[in-house]
Amino acid sequence: MTDSLETLVETTVSSLGLDLEAVELTPAGRKRVLRIAVDRDGGVGIDHITDATRALSEVLDASDVMGDEPYTLEVTSRGVDRPLTLPRHWRRNAGRLVRLRLADDTSVDGRIGASDDEGVEIVGRTTTRYLYDQITSALVQIELNPKDA
Repeated sequence: MTDSLETLVETTVSSLGLDLEAVELTPAGRKRVLRIAVDRDGGVGIDHITDATRALSEVLDASDVMGDEPYTLEVTSRGVDRPLTLPRHWRRNAGRLVRLRLADDTSVDGRIGASDDEGVEIVGRTTTRYLYDQITSALVQIELNPKDA
């Protein structure tokens, strides 16, 4: 994937008030799939996805960044299967159940509490603050019957 593709996508989604979370270009038979994941404070709805798809389609068609090979454009929300890696991910998932893998190879489950640019509080039996550099991976856990339901 080229830097110019990522720059074009970033500029386009940013102009819509969205954060670019991922750009993936993968082969799919004779075509390629360009998968763009976006997010924003308050979540991403179908209208945001539709607007982003239209805008990206227009700018990609007007540029030569994708070359001559056919491709399919897919725009999606960030989804819960992507790891939490940036402070905004923690902020946007406050209150959700999360599983952390720590640098010492232990794991911690709890709810995401207050977070800032350096770390996050995980609320379980007690509340513990972890610096992001202590966390090697973090995934939101899917709950069928959330505690607040």
